[in-house]
Amino acid sequence: RVDWGPSLASVLNELPSAATLRYRGPGVLPWGTLEEDEDDDEGRSIQAFAEAAQMELHESHPSRELPWPMQARRAYRKSQAREQVTYGSGSRAAHWIRLLSRTKEKMKEGLQTLKPWAWTLKKIGGQFGAGTESYFSLLRFLLFLNLTSSVIQVCMKLLPTWLGGPPPGPPGSDTSSLCGSYSPQTHGLVSFPTQLFNLLSGEGYLEWSPLFYGFYPPRSYLAVTYLCSVFATGLICLLLILHRSVSGLKQTLLAESGVLTSYSHRVFSAWDFGLCGEEHVRLRQRIILYELQVELEEAVVRRRAAGQTLGQRAKVWLVRGLFQLLVLALLGAAVYGVYWVTGYTVTLQETAVVQQTPLLKLAVNYLPSIFISGVNLVLPHVFKFIAPLEGYTRSRQVVLILLRTVALRLTSLLFLLISLWGQITCGGDATADGCKTCGYNYKELPCWETRLGQEMYKLVLFDLLMCLAVTLLYQFPRKILCGLCPGALGRLAGTQEFQVPDEVLGLMYSQTVVWVGSFFCPLLPLINTAKFLLLFYLKKITIFSTCSPASRTFRASMANFFFPIMLLLGLAFSALPVLYSIFLIPPSKLCGPFREKSSIWAQIPESIESLPQTAQNILYFLGTQAFAVPLLLISSILMAYTVALANSYGRLISELKRQIETEARNKVFLAQRAVVLNSQNGAF
Repeated sequence: RVDWGPSLASVLNELPSAATLRYRGPGVLPWGTLEEDEDDDEGRSIQAFAEAAQMELHESHPSRELPWPMQARRAYRKSQAREQVTYGSGSRAAHWIRLLSRTKEKMKEGLQTLKPWAWTLKKIGGQFGAGTESYFSLLRFLLFLNLTSSVIQVCMKLLPTWLGGPPPGPPGSDTSSLCGSYSPQTHGLVSFPTQLFNLLSGEGYLEWSPLFYGFYPPRSYLAVTYLCSVFATGLICLLLILHRSVSGLKQTLLAESGVLTSYSHRVFSAWDFGLCGEEHVRLRQRIILYELQVELEEAVVRRRAAGQTLGQRAKVWLVRGLFQLLVLALLGAAVYGVYWVTGYTVTLQETAVVQQTPLLKLAVNYLPSIFISGVNLVLPHVFKFIAPLEGYTRSRQVVLILLRTVALRLTSLLFLLISLWGQITCGGDATADGCKTCGYNYKELPCWETRLGQEMYKLVLFDLLMCLAVTLLYQFPRKILCGLCPGALGRLAGTQEFQVPDEVLGLMYSQTVVWVGSFFCPLLPLINTAKFLLLFYLKKITIFSTCSPASRTFRASMANFFFPIMLLLGLAFSALPVLYSIFLIPPSKLCGPFREKSSIWAQIPESIESLPQTAQNILYFLGTQAFAVPLLLISSILMAYTVALANSYGRLISELKRQIETEARNKVFLAQRAVVLNSQNGAF
């Protein structure tokens, strides 16, 4: 008998793991159990097959989770079906449970197919990268968010207004009280420039309409639903954004951990073998190409950063610090400009020339919006020029640009609101002549809620006009110039790329403005829904007709998590002025559902007192320590359990990673042994 060297069992026992057991189905023996005696192999295989099949069939596992061939899985499912018939009622319960789970899966698949523009988003992702696709995905999500908010506003504000009878008309010029008079509508013939001015500014016939706060009558049930709709909208938006951010966080953690970002995963595991059609195949190829491009770009930056000396790193940090100071100086200058322009606008509105010229009056009213839009148009390009000089990866550059531009837009909006609240509350001086009687500046702002709604209305409308102007007057002419002039003039025009950070910031800014103004302008979410719908098709036409694929892309997983975080920041920011208005500023005495109340929130305690005693006791109990302390304890326990569960999952993941590394060493060891055995056989 020829000696072929060490046996397979002895070789496998020398593996680093020494415990690798793999089944390819019931009946296949574990590694290392084969003997050299080939005469007994068939008998042992049959015996092992029977034992393994008997053992595994008694275990209740779904067939899809078993590492078996397809034929073995089919036999397993048939045996399970026969056993379930004999079980009787127990099998029926299990059958209904499986049927319910399958129905749930089918419903999820059906809802996925009902998502609008699914094919458009895939086409955009294949042609322009997953980063560009993330913008349109965010736009679709915001469209759904605004549509949901619009339904809530209509059901809780507009319908109760009309169901309670026709709302009263606007107060006349002869109607007066201790807080002055309020006459929102103009009388007589109105010229076309004045009509255009009223449409763009929200004044005139729009000021006393369901669009603004002052239209809604002072009815107790309407006041309650009006106030509750604000909290319901905020809560639903918060839950939807949290759900989206959590789902995006999973992808971001996997992408940043390096588990799914290796090139082998992109090359060997990213292909969908169920694709049908040449166009789908090309789109998938482009998506994989963009993913590999992102990986290579960021790997180059990380490798360059890892090779830096201590002096080079100190130089990089010094440069980054100087640029941060420059960014802070630019933000401070922009914020001061917004504050100054808002105060100067009030002075200009009182001049006789502005009052007599409708177009000039419109321009003066839009002066804060024009200045804010101009600053938001210029400074992001400065931030975009600064970010590559700081030595970050492309994904980090996008994050920095987003953070800086979000800070610019939110602080600009904040100082606009601060200047408006300074006018409403007489600079916070309750003893001033204009605010002593009613608690707000009733002489200049008899219905201050409507005035705030008009400012937010103008910001949303001007943002839409700016998008249309940039698209029609800049992007399309530039594309035509680049195509008709192939020489130096065409190269000077250059090709356009879809700038995802700038476009995303525009969406976030517009949505934040809507959240701030939805209390004072109830139909503003409906206007924003129409705006986002128009914006989707406008950007779709723009990107396919005037833009080329981006030369530098970024991770879509980062966008899927970071964009919702920016939305959460905008939602938290919008809650501050709304809550300040509800709790601290007295409502207008001549308009709105909360007139004659000391504060907007005072309507809630009055409504609670009209309920039965049992309902009052329950609601008051929810605000006591007897309810808050157990709730805090239960929340702490749940949080501790969640942290412990996350730590256990983390340890399990670490153990699995170590097992993967051990398997890799096993393969290297087996390859080395195979080389040694081949060389020994060649020597014989």
